[in-house]
Amino acid sequence: MDDGLATGYAVCVFCASRDGAAPAYREAAVAFGRELARREITLVYGGGRVGLMGALSDAALGAGGRVVGVIPDFLRDREVAHTGLSELVMVDDLFERKSVMIERADAFVALPGGIGTFDEILEVIAWRQLRQLRQPIGLLDVDGYFEPWQALLRHCAREGFLAAGEVSHIIVEADATTLLDALLEADPA
Repeated sequence: MDDGLATGYAVCVFCASRDGAAPAYREAAVAFGRELARREITLVYGGGRVGLMGALSDAALGAGGRVVGVIPDFLRDREVAHTGLSELVMVDDLFERKSVMIERADAFVALPGGIGTFDEILEVIAWRQLRQLRQPIGLLDVDGYFEPWQALLRHCAREGFLAAGEVSHIIVEADATTLLDALLEADPA
């Protein structure tokens, strides 16, 4: 029987250095971190100790998980670099941060977040569209957070700027367990 464990697998999670307006965002980050640890999946993330990044990483660590943070030196204080991680990688800038995170990931997930989160998830979506990545991409759609963004992508497709198939591979689920199941079952194409 499949126990859902993915030892040696790493998921890169993009999320906010803020908690957001709704308590459900933090609760989802905690649940996702715990579920990663339960499945023995390494968490790769932005290396911060505050906001959803902190909730996610602390939950994974608290459940015995392996957590790799990647943070540029200039954000060490602003995002409060998490010094209790399994591994903290210091880099020079945001470009190197994304490069290291992408290099270490078997899958990508965005939790609710702002401009930085959208920048990161859009980059991996674009790279996959250009066939530079094959890893599965998911959104943890807490309380419909990503629905307006998905509507914008559908609008882009209707207006002829995007083929619908270019984003149809994005896995969108509302809870950690279902999203991780779908990512692990996804066929990288």
